[in-house]
Amino acid sequence: MLNSIAKYFEFDERNTNFRKEIIAGITTFVSMVYILFVNPNVLGVSGMDKGAVFTATALASAFGCFMMGFIANYPIAISASLGINAFFAYSVVIGMKVSWQTALAGVFVASVIFMILTALKLREKIIDSIPADLKAAIGGGIGLFIAFIGLSDGGLVTANKDTLVSLGSLHVGTTWLTIFGLLITVVLMSMRIPGAIFIGMVLNAILGMVTGLIPLPHQWVSSIPSLKPTFGVALSHIGDINSVQLVVVVLTFLLVTFFDTAGTLVGLAEQAGFIKNNKIPRIGHALIADSSTMLVGSVLGTSPMGAFVESSAGIAVGGRTGFTAVIVGILFILGTFFSPLLTVITSQVTAPALIIVGILMAQALKSVHWEQFEIAAPAFITLVGMPLTYSIADGIALGFITYPITMIAARRGKEVSAMMYGLAVVFVIFLWILNN
Repeated sequence: MLNSIAKYFEFDERNTNFRKEIIAGITTFVSMVYILFVNPNVLGVSGMDKGAVFTATALASAFGCFMMGFIANYPIAISASLGINAFFAYSVVIGMKVSWQTALAGVFVASVIFMILTALKLREKIIDSIPADLKAAIGGGIGLFIAFIGLSDGGLVTANKDTLVSLGSLHVGTTWLTIFGLLITVVLMSMRIPGAIFIGMVLNAILGMVTGLIPLPHQWVSSIPSLKPTFGVALSHIGDINSVQLVVVVLTFLLVTFFDTAGTLVGLAEQAGFIKNNKIPRIGHALIADSSTMLVGSVLGTSPMGAFVESSAGIAVGGRTGFTAVIVGILFILGTFFSPLLTVITSQVTAPALIIVGILMAQALKSVHWEQFEIAAPAFITLVGMPLTYSIADGIALGFITYPITMIAARRGKEVSAMMYGLAVVFVIFLWILNN
């Protein structure tokens, strides 16, 4: 049995084993489990039932992880995309005064279009057309982005109206918990200890509970919240999408998810060493997994799903096959029963892991031809655009718009593919739509 599983997931070919894959799966899950609590809170402001969203998020995530694991054989987990869930709740429902039921129908329609584009292999062609330098910049940019999230969530940096950001308060206990977790993980990583990131998170959580900075769970098991308030609502409200405004909403869901997920997949594939000759093997299978998960998620009752950047934590500790994603999927299902226990995984526990992963992902930047300014400029704009706009998709948009301009200026316009020229135009429209 175990030999068959190892053979199916190509353990030998990818130099991995059950121990590495299980630790990687647990590490990825621990790094992203916050989404089970964040997503219901974000979508809850739109009037959606938080309990139903919690269950929908868990089940859709499990489905996506199983799809990514078994079909694509990638160590990449799928869950509700951060940022676009806020767009769903605050911009569409509250800002445009669209009911959450209609907004959910918009997600369903966007996911159907998503699947059609995937079936036509258009998404795969777009990803393959991205120059190697920009692929590396995307990987490094995602690293900076998630490191910034870790620094912010852990309290090491904070917003400041005068300087935009500044050093967080060192008089707050939870900030010191982040510092402890970061230091212990840095030491473990430097000592080449297997599973250093996961061990660091465990030790950090234990210290937090011992010191009272992290509350102990009041109970171990809880019943699974019902899906009834949201299940199938998207299907029954498709007819509500009957105006230009709602068509724009659907297109925005489509564009943001399209490029956010594409960027994440490229960055994670770069980190895992999957990219060969500027091609990502089985990328089509991975795209089928995420587009079908978005469809299932909309039916269950949650905002758009996509490849989760925190998968980089599992990849960093050795995850190289779809078995990592399968472990994450199993844990998402178990998480619906043990939700009170998961509350000990606070942002101060996951923050050090995100910072370390950011360091690891930044290694991709060594592949960028920095000595060629026409390459360095769009790569740098992509790199800094992600953390500074707090959006992977926006960072990609800014870099991809710049790329053909600098290449033409350097009299290298013929080296730019027709697809990249087309993407530059699409991104200009994309940014215009988001800012209107």
